[in-house]
Amino acid sequence: MAKAADLRVGIIGTDTSHAEVFTRLLNDPNEKEHVPGARVVAAWKGGSADIQESASRVERYAQTIHDKYGVEIVDSVPALLAKVDAVFLESVDGRVHLEQVRPVLKAKKRVFIDKPLASSYADAKEIARLAKEAGTPWFSSSALRYSSITETMKYPDATGVITWGPSPLEPHHELELSWYGIHPAEMLFTLMGRGCETVTTVSTADEDEITCRWKNGRLGSVRGVRPYSEYGAVVFRGREAVQSPAKFKVSYQALVQRIVQFFETGVPPVPNEETMELFSFMDAAQRSKASGGQPQRLQ
Repeated sequence: MAKAADLRVGIIGTDTSHAEVFTRLLNDPNEKEHVPGARVVAAWKGGSADIQESASRVERYAQTIHDKYGVEIVDSVPALLAKVDAVFLESVDGRVHLEQVRPVLKAKKRVFIDKPLASSYADAKEIARLAKEAGTPWFSSSALRYSSITETMKYPDATGVITWGPSPLEPHHELELSWYGIHPAEMLFTLMGRGCETVTTVSTADEDEITCRWKNGRLGSVRGVRPYSEYGAVVFRGREAVQSPAKFKVSYQALVQRIVQFFETGVPPVPNEETMELFSFMDAAQRSKASGGQPQRLQ
């Protein structure tokens, strides 16, 4: 593996704004939040014709990163892998992540898999299995893990947490929360840590309320609002309740810094076990919703 200063990074999937944002932060030394240590040198477009959010953006972002930041657009994943040390898997469609990451893991290229890791719990487990089999480090995270809420509200004495945020549905994604509700869900796990055991979902047409009991008796919940809402959180500390600030910011710089560190060291800043528990939580939430609100244990 090359040193961080020499890292050549490739992008799989130019159908998300993250492809442009991450490239700008790495490739433009005049960017005020520039992250040194790596450079995006190549990208493969990908794209999903049956998801409008993908089909309408894939060409635009590919052209932007090529014209503004000098990124070579290649015609296949194998061609990409021949040119890079590490990979951003950015495809907005979680359904394609398993197949797209297979050759990356086989080639032993460290990979950041943008949210969602997958569109189903089964695919998420298979990605983790393949990575372990290949001995290839991987890391996945929502950018909301590095927001002004999660960065300032981590309390070791928290007795419970409520998070909320937008959770529009995408019919092709088996796990409903994986499409966009993964953001407030990951905020919950960032503030609560691991240990979720039992999940209950109560739903209306406009929102889902997902409550989880942790092993130590703490309670955490996520409210997913449709189609969109602001993000927020309340952290309970005994008798005190701490409300998130009205002003909200996501730090892509903080996320990209951690990705570059991961590419250099091979140590994911979010343990893979926590990511898999998050997906087990979303799977249990889906099963509870399907059962009419019956509690479901994590697998």
